[in-house]
Amino acid sequence: MRVLVTGAAGFIGSHVALYLLARGDDVIGLDNLNAYYDPTLKQKRLERLQAYAAGTLNEEVYPDARGAAPVGRFDFVRADLADRETMADLFAREHIDRIVHLAAQAGVRYSLEDPFAYVDSNITGTLTILEGCRHHDIEHLVYASTSSVYGLNTKIPFDVMEPADHPVAFYGATKRANELMAHSYSHLFGIPTTGLRFFTVYGPWGRPDMALFKFTKAILAGEPIEVFNYGRHKRDFTYIDDIVRGVVAALDRVPDADPDWDGGHPRADSSSAPWRIYNIGNQRPVELMDYIALLEHELGRRAEKKMLPLQPGDVPDTYADVETLVADTGYRPATPVEEGVKRFVRWYRAYYGV
Repeated sequence: MRVLVTGAAGFIGSHVALYLLARGDDVIGLDNLNAYYDPTLKQKRLERLQAYAAGTLNEEVYPDARGAAPVGRFDFVRADLADRETMADLFAREHIDRIVHLAAQAGVRYSLEDPFAYVDSNITGTLTILEGCRHHDIEHLVYASTSSVYGLNTKIPFDVMEPADHPVAFYGATKRANELMAHSYSHLFGIPTTGLRFFTVYGPWGRPDMALFKFTKAILAGEPIEVFNYGRHKRDFTYIDDIVRGVVAALDRVPDADPDWDGGHPRADSSSAPWRIYNIGNQRPVELMDYIALLEHELGRRAEKKMLPLQPGDVPDTYADVETLVADTGYRPATPVEEGVKRFVRWYRAYYGV
């Protein structure tokens, strides 16, 4: 296939693009390389993709994806999703079979500072993708949603069959809007769409604004780490390789209309349109203090902890029920958090030479 991956210089996007290339798909990688965090890291991820496609990357990546097909071709497009004319030209110019839409303005807390950035990227940007699907017969759109849509929900584990209409952060609100926007396009134009609610993704080549990255940097520098909610958080930390395999499994399963869907008793994860929502997580929540202890063990250093209250927009616990994704795609997370943290620390030390 020829797959458009938006956010290809991002954490999840670069890994998904690598997996698709490894199995022989051609990838058009789109990113605007903004400065929300260090653009150098984004550029290094792109260089890794380009080297892999050229056969010059000196490391093994996703050996389970390799089949008889040669490594796919990678083309990079630097563009902003909110640029309607540029996006329309891209869809008209390129033959795109399927899309993995991962580009977004990320971050819960930053959405309190600059909400307009989330409208531009997450709302307008997703609309340009949906319009491209509408006018160019895209076979399947898979897009990133988030566990943040659950907001005030306290029923644990979070279940996609339950409503998710009370997000507490504007970031989560924009992602819930994406799910509803996708549904309208699936209903009106028959576009198969699948939304994936990610749960706290971590691993090599991760985002510097995420807890594991920030904690590692601070501990190695001998600086205190900020521990919110006094460490009483639980998070469904999900290793990047498990996420990638789940994303690709979802991409390969094009949804149909649910024949059993009943408007009188509607399920929240399916529809009479070709539209699906899934959780994608590890299904094993971990106490934040236990997560920090694992990191301290791998680094061989104790962290100085600055204990702080729950931050606006945060929720105390996340826990994914992934059984519908397992049933429909065979996806099953397989990486224990102990192993995932070890792999991250190994990568971090090698990348930064510390």
